[in-house]
Amino acid sequence: MPVEQTLSIIKPDATRRNITGEIIARFEKAGLRVVAQKRLTLSTAQAEAFYNVHKARPFFKSLVEFMTSGPVVVQVLEGENAIAKNREVMGATDPAKAAPGTIRKDFAESIEANSVHGSDAPETAKAEIRFFFCDLEIVG
Repeated sequence: MPVEQTLSIIKPDATRRNITGEIIARFEKAGLRVVAQKRLTLSTAQAEAFYNVHKARPFFKSLVEFMTSGPVVVQVLEGENAIAKNREVMGATDPAKAAPGTIRKDFAESIEANSVHGSDAPETAKAEIRFFFCDLEIVG
């Protein structure tokens, strides 16, 4: 199995409730290592740029408003099949459809305030990691 890196964002609903440690522990328990991490508040311009792929969708404005509503924790997770493993641990985007024991099933407040974001493919992961981190900040 290939060792990969993926981007993870712990969203404002989770940081507001002070459950970042519980979420990180789930990633680590699943065999993913945190190799870079920082806490920040996204500006509107940053959120719009990061979520640009959704610009034409009706939820874009509310997504940007939500993602700028408080601090987030961005991190690079590393491990075997990290992208798929991260998505498995997170659960389905809609918490009502997420499997029991997943982050979104256990912590999400809604489909938008679903506590976490994760890259969906190797190309996406690479671009998303570069959006937030330079090489010197990623320590394996």
